[in-house]
Amino acid sequence: MVNAYPQAIEKTHESFLEVATSPYVKDYTTERKQVLLPLVPVDSKLLKFHQSLCPNCVDEEKWEKMKVDALTYARDGKVWLVKNCPEHGSVRELYWGDYDMFKKAEKFQDPGIKILNPNIDKSEFEIDCPNDCGLCVEHESHTGLGNIVLTNRCDLTCWYCFFYAKEGEPIYEPTLDQIKFMLKRMRDEKPVGANAVQLTGGEPTLREDLIDIIKAGREIGYDHIQLNTNGINLSRSPQLAKDIHDAGSHILYMSFDGMTPATNPKNYWEAQGALDSCRKAEIGIVLVPTVIGGVNDHELGDIIRFAAGNIDVIRSVNFQPVSLVGRMPEKLRMQQRITIPGAIKRIEEQTDGQIGKEFWFPVPCAKQVTDFIEALKSEPKYRLSIHFACGMATYVFKEEGTGKLIPLPKFFDVESFFAYLGELTRDIQTARFKKLGKALAVGKLMTKFNSFVDKKYVPKGLHIKRMLMGAIQGSNYHGLADFHHNSLFLGMMHFQDPYNWDIDRIHKCDIHYASPDGRVIPFCTFNVIPELYRDSIQRKFSIPASQWEQTTGKKLIEDKIHRKLTPEQMNAIKTNYDKYRRTLTKVTPEPDWSYKAIKEQEAFAAANQGTKLTSQLPAVVAQQKIQGLINIVAPGTVTKKPTMPNPAGGGCGSHGEEDSGCCGGGSDSQGGCGCGH
Repeated sequence: MVNAYPQAIEKTHESFLEVATSPYVKDYTTERKQVLLPLVPVDSKLLKFHQSLCPNCVDEEKWEKMKVDALTYARDGKVWLVKNCPEHGSVRELYWGDYDMFKKAEKFQDPGIKILNPNIDKSEFEIDCPNDCGLCVEHESHTGLGNIVLTNRCDLTCWYCFFYAKEGEPIYEPTLDQIKFMLKRMRDEKPVGANAVQLTGGEPTLREDLIDIIKAGREIGYDHIQLNTNGINLSRSPQLAKDIHDAGSHILYMSFDGMTPATNPKNYWEAQGALDSCRKAEIGIVLVPTVIGGVNDHELGDIIRFAAGNIDVIRSVNFQPVSLVGRMPEKLRMQQRITIPGAIKRIEEQTDGQIGKEFWFPVPCAKQVTDFIEALKSEPKYRLSIHFACGMATYVFKEEGTGKLIPLPKFFDVESFFAYLGELTRDIQTARFKKLGKALAVGKLMTKFNSFVDKKYVPKGLHIKRMLMGAIQGSNYHGLADFHHNSLFLGMMHFQDPYNWDIDRIHKCDIHYASPDGRVIPFCTFNVIPELYRDSIQRKFSIPASQWEQTTGKKLIEDKIHRKLTPEQMNAIKTNYDKYRRTLTKVTPEPDWSYKAIKEQEAFAAANQGTKLTSQLPAVVAQQKIQGLINIVAPGTVTKKPTMPNPAGGGCGSHGEEDSGCCGGGSDSQGGCGCGH
């Protein structure tokens, strides 16, 4: 291997032994670490030796070789990851787009909790992560949000999607009994069972027994059941929304990638109808934009304004920086890569500084709250112990009268509050008389609470003490209800891909998929290594499409939607979106990598054989991507055999192979595909 940075070893060889090493890597020898040093620029700060995945090995299904040594380091104000595969060469990837935010997030690490009844019968000395996921004895987070795939059928045929069953492919649709088994499997985790589950797909509203499934989740003990859907069927059936609510699912997790047909081909035309149906049924909505650099990252502020304008029904916007799962051209990867800090920076710019980066905190910052509640209740409680680099969040309040968006940390000293909760927790733990210690701690918190509040910034009409204390004293899901109904939660969750995969993050993952075989699998192994987990599981428990049609008496083609909107309807929908848009003309932000880093990467790739990553990519697919015909969505993939190009003019994204010639991917005057779908 060529040494691209010959001075690196000379500069770092005296100090690299003091650099942190992942506790999850066995026998990380000095010799192994030295192999990585020549790949690090001389003016870098080494952060951690750990392990990642070789994208080529994953693609070639070389499970025993895919895990490779890696090193994260800081340079030019960003955090980078470099790794080396003996067979395929070296890869460098942007890990986090802001080093200062990385250090802030790192302060809030949560050690998590071990699973006392793991599903994988291997000792910590036998476990080979990520080949033995299920959960294992090494895992350090209980299931915070469980996922159950109800079907791989879908009413759309988005050409970039990896999940839906294409024509003739087997149908994965677990039985109600299998679903109950999976629900119980996660609910029975010790010491803390899953309390929240997401029913996903495919398109879960295609299941005729969806209502029975939701009821089963309630009966098994889940407080939070959310439906991951494109919202199209709900937009067409307010009664379906009411039935879903009455069965016990009160949150819709709805894909929403942008404010135009070009950035949101999936459900641009139906999303507003879904809001109307959910508003009538009293179902809250979480908008879920997949953020792709150079594609829709100029619309993040518009999406937040749209959410705030519908705050009576929209509870949250959960941004997901794109996961680049699959082999893709390196230049395109650099252009489209966006990390959590990059998305937050764009939000700050696009909201005129109202939602600054200083107002965001990592998910495990809730550790102090959990510790305090556990001390009060004397039992383990629901714990958000994911890795600090997985996600960040903030709450914003819409001020009465002005409509201004005011983040919670602007008027509430979050860090000091957390620190004080830590003091009170220690007081309870060391108290001689526990009941008295608990009562004193609650009294002290009530007395001191106002000292954390800056009254001049508190939004008009907001009773912050009542809401926050209610959430803490309630110590359960229902205690948060008042808080959530008066605010807009903004989240960032960056699921991993083979390029930025970090073994430390996998061990802390709390978003899990349940499998009919009894395993409970972390999100970023289930989807990042599909042939080892997701796809192999679905093949095992699927039936042929012909058998499904014979059994049900239906035809799969009947699932597909056909849009029939009049020009007047389309114009009304577009007008309503445009009220919240400031970016009427697309201005592409500088890539998260930065133009300077992209140029350096080209030299690095040439010197370290990184170009091998795209050597086997079909030329036609590479050309489609270079032209901006995107087929990547979180937790998306590069589809090896796309059925058709995504309409460059912002088409509907609903064409199947049978429709591919109907409009040629053009656009009409309303921004649609021009074909009526």
